[in-house]
Amino acid sequence: MQQLETLLSGISYQLLQGQIEAKIAALVFDSREAQVDTLFCCIVGTQTDGHQYLQKAYEQGCRFFLVQNKVIAPSDATLIQVQNTGSALAQLACAFYGHPSKDLKLVGITGTNGKTTTATLLHDLFTKLGYNCGLLSTVVNKIGTTSLTATHTTPNPIALNQLLREMVDAGCTHCFMEVSSHAIDQQRIGGLHFAAAGFTNITHDHLDYHHTFAEYLRVKKSFFDELAPTAFALVNTDDKNGQVMLQNTKAKRYSYALKTPADFKGKIIENSLGGLVLQINGQEVHTRLVGAFNAANLLLVYGIATELGQDAFEVLRVISELTHVTGRFEHLRSSKGLTAIVDYAHTPDALDNVLSTISAFQKEGRIITVVGCGGDRDKEKRPKMAAIAAAKSQQVILTSDNPRSEDPQQIIAEMEAGLDAIGAGKTLSVVDRQQAIKTAIMLAQPRDIILIAGKGHETYQEIKGVRTAFDDVAITQTLFNQLDK
Repeated sequence: MQQLETLLSGISYQLLQGQIEAKIAALVFDSREAQVDTLFCCIVGTQTDGHQYLQKAYEQGCRFFLVQNKVIAPSDATLIQVQNTGSALAQLACAFYGHPSKDLKLVGITGTNGKTTTATLLHDLFTKLGYNCGLLSTVVNKIGTTSLTATHTTPNPIALNQLLREMVDAGCTHCFMEVSSHAIDQQRIGGLHFAAAGFTNITHDHLDYHHTFAEYLRVKKSFFDELAPTAFALVNTDDKNGQVMLQNTKAKRYSYALKTPADFKGKIIENSLGGLVLQINGQEVHTRLVGAFNAANLLLVYGIATELGQDAFEVLRVISELTHVTGRFEHLRSSKGLTAIVDYAHTPDALDNVLSTISAFQKEGRIITVVGCGGDRDKEKRPKMAAIAAAKSQQVILTSDNPRSEDPQQIIAEMEAGLDAIGAGKTLSVVDRQQAIKTAIMLAQPRDIILIAGKGHETYQEIKGVRTAFDDVAITQTLFNQLDK
């Protein structure tokens, strides 16, 4: 239980009615969780407005309400008005859980691609260096060695601060987290104290939410704008918008790059399916990770680790031990010489990077790409994804990703619109994803590489609001096993 008056001391508010000399057992923004001794925060979301559920929360016993709009409520209800309930909830959540981010070295990674890989590699590296660490990622959340299911790239502020508190209580000294543009825009990370922030890149994505690339860029930049002077920011200056992230930050500024001058400079010596040989600030290191995109991710990992005080040579030693992240360039081999690569690439830039990486060491066989696009998401990238797949593959199979509420055949038709005559001539459309993967395997010959893109780590497929088990890696391995018999 926390004193409501104390929690509110850190935010600007107006008490419309009632009294705040009370104890609160929990903060909630879902009316179904509202009950006696909870503070129900009426969040104005993209799909619904929490103010509409105030009466329902009241009927369940709740008497304390955080609002941003004027509402009518029973006389025994307490109404606390703020300018933005989303922002205020984040501040209240930090206070409710005792500002746990102040007791950790909290590192946030943002960008279109590479967030999951970089955050996970940092967690694995610091764990191998002997630290007790937390991880908040798209794939999994971790408190030390305990894994928890992740439902969002960045959790809501209540769940986020609760997880950070559990990390502190478990003795964690560091936490590495993905910071999505949605989370920044919706104030989920408000009030957190970041020790460091990393920027990977920014390309076409999430325009269904942000509407314009300029707005997407502004939101990403605002994360760096809010960093404290005690923090540091490390950005990829191979990306033309890397320096934009640093324009107004108060944090200490650092850069990393493969192609341009930077504080942390990398050079690819070798790149094959066996891994990368990199030169980082003049020191050579072999890693099992593959591709220029992973070389950039490792530069960011190295830079953050050393700026957090770790010995450079020890960091390089551990980097050489790190392995791929689940669903990120994860490759499988059949006994008959077929190779499949499963990757989360679900944006034009990510797909282009993965196919370019495969092309760099695919000298004899073909590239067969299986790819789809998610439903209820940015439609503009659909024709671009198909065009990239066709331009960089010898065979393309367009299929379903997570259609969600949309017609999967219509999604594929919108992808096909990006194909020219040559691209269309080497493209098949197979709506059923498992059948599409099976078709690719049946078409493949030894030395061919099959890329299965878009879902990566996901272990489900969502069709018409229903989720069913679906794991690209498991299905591909099963099909390989059947082929090998």
